[in-house]
Amino acid sequence: MPDLDALRARWTRALEEIRPPGGPDPAPYADHLLARWREPQRRYHSVAHLTAVLDHVDLLEEYADDPDQVRLAAWFHDAVYRPDRSENEERSARLAERALAELGVDPAATREVARLVRLTVAHDPADDDRNGAVLCDADLAVLAAPPDAYAAYTAAVREEYAFVPDEAFRAGRAAVLRGLLGLPRLFRTRYGRREWEERARHNVGRELDRLTTAPGGAGA
Repeated sequence: MPDLDALRARWTRALEEIRPPGGPDPAPYADHLLARWREPQRRYHSVAHLTAVLDHVDLLEEYADDPDQVRLAAWFHDAVYRPDRSENEERSARLAERALAELGVDPAATREVARLVRLTVAHDPADDDRNGAVLCDADLAVLAAPPDAYAAYTAAVREEYAFVPDEAFRAGRAAVLRGLLGLPRLFRTRYGRREWEERARHNVGRELDRLTTAPGGAGA
């Protein structure tokens, strides 16, 4: 069970590093975001996922230009999440723009956080985008999970899309996996390439094989 008090403290620390003293109390904003991350439609994109992404940002912080901006982007990157909608990232970015402006965050930092949130649509940062590399690697680190954890991840994703019939889900999920495998690199930080790339490609490839060879699968 994620420690909500610890998450609130992490939110406050990240925020205080990039805004001047004073201004609105950050606590209600943390509570609002945590309420979003705990919505009932979430099975994978939950508080546990938020915690994991923040942990991975901490692991990769040396590769970022501004780790606290990346941490705030992690808080917002799936803050709006409806599995039946396609504009989640854009709506999450707009939420970040509104909330951070209210909290007195510098406009340039607010724009950077929103840009990073929008980057998670494709997880394809430019080669010189150090903040983007850290956020995208942290978000995709689950792809390199051990077999049991990867199986739990894929099961949770399927639960989020329980309203989608099996054949349509397999086709859609296979398309997502092919898109990931088509990237020149899944991970952009040196750590990610060294520690996660090979195992992630193995996991994604195996999942794609299962989807496309199952009876009625996407490749049938």
